[in-house]
Amino acid sequence: MNILVLGSGGREHALAWAIMQNPKCDRLICAPGNAGMAEIAECAALDITDGSAVVAFCEEVAIDFVVIGPEAPLAAGVADRLRGAGVLCFGPSAAAARLEASKAFTKEICAAAGAPTAAYAHFADAEAARAYIRAQGAPIVVKADGLAAGKGVVVAMTEAEALEAVDAMFGGAMGAAGAEVVIEEFMTGEEASFFVLVDGETCLPIGTAQDHKRVGEGDTGPNTGGMGAYSPAPVLTEAVAEAAMEQIIRPTMAEMARRGMPYQGVLYAGLMIEGGAPRLVEYNVRFGDPECQVLMMRLGAQALDLMLACAEGRLDEMAVNWAEDHALTVVMAAAGYPGAYAKGSVIRGVEDCPEDSAYMVFHAGTGMEAGQLVATGGRVLNVTARGGTLQEARDRAYAMVDRIDWPEGFCRRDIGWRAL
Repeated sequence: MNILVLGSGGREHALAWAIMQNPKCDRLICAPGNAGMAEIAECAALDITDGSAVVAFCEEVAIDFVVIGPEAPLAAGVADRLRGAGVLCFGPSAAAARLEASKAFTKEICAAAGAPTAAYAHFADAEAARAYIRAQGAPIVVKADGLAAGKGVVVAMTEAEALEAVDAMFGGAMGAAGAEVVIEEFMTGEEASFFVLVDGETCLPIGTAQDHKRVGEGDTGPNTGGMGAYSPAPVLTEAVAEAAMEQIIRPTMAEMARRGMPYQGVLYAGLMIEGGAPRLVEYNVRFGDPECQVLMMRLGAQALDLMLACAEGRLDEMAVNWAEDHALTVVMAAAGYPGAYAKGSVIRGVEDCPEDSAYMVFHAGTGMEAGQLVATGGRVLNVTARGGTLQEARDRAYAMVDRIDWPEGFCRRDIGWRAL
């Protein structure tokens, strides 16, 4: 098969790496890709949010299957354009992608489906939002309604923080994403990520993970796109996963189908778990980043078979074969992230790290300049390893981190601390 992966981050490098393990893949193209993806696949310059351009490219190079990595092309309806042109693809329609693209829409669906989630209010007016915060008090959670690249959520421990978040969002700090806000109750418990493939009818759980959103050790400082992750998530036991399927996932999917927007793709449910009971924090309509990296390390070649079955409506035939092991990834980021950071610094030593089914450095924000690997983004590398225990996976990942010579970068040294 000729396969196209859309995206340029660590998530897409992990997807490409897993796809390449499968003998069904004859030719792999990544658009636009990055320096790491260029080592295992062809890279193509393409506007991945332009459905017409993506369809034309697929026709030109005879693509059989498209895997859409990030949320922006999904929200822009690229999956709809591909299906309309008869191109097999993995990812939900624009209508179904509203589960991530609009927090208010998700809350409305959850209410109709009876799915347990946080109490909330939705605002298009800053003064009304401020009044609600003053009435509710803190801690409280303020979310930009639209897509904000994983940075649209402020968990405010004080009323002042919450008011500041509302002012920033309505003040344009997050562009169109913050034109409306959802304000939620602060849920207590332990958060984990649950990944389920859905083909419009069948829902197949494919893994669990936990990530570290905050930039500082001990989960302190501002939220980021994610500073590391591990899989499986100990808190997401089989009993909790089954409760989430029965109370949250299947009712949501049934409500989406009832509304004429059946879901097809990966559904990533962020869950808050307390006393063995899960509640929905939010849905994402694509793999998490960096959770995808640890899931792909554990799934390997079967990831392609699962995604194909999902796209073709054959999930009822599939089972997930897990290795009884653990995977952990450490994000190396540019100094200053998630605030202002410099681009162009040279990274050395990645070539000295092992690359096989147990060790991999996935590239996120990298490029090549004059034959040298350079940083081109905020989150730059995902240093990932597997082990028989979580401690072993963690030790292997940090041993690789220590081989990488990048003075302008940093990472957290405590990934996995909750479980360990």
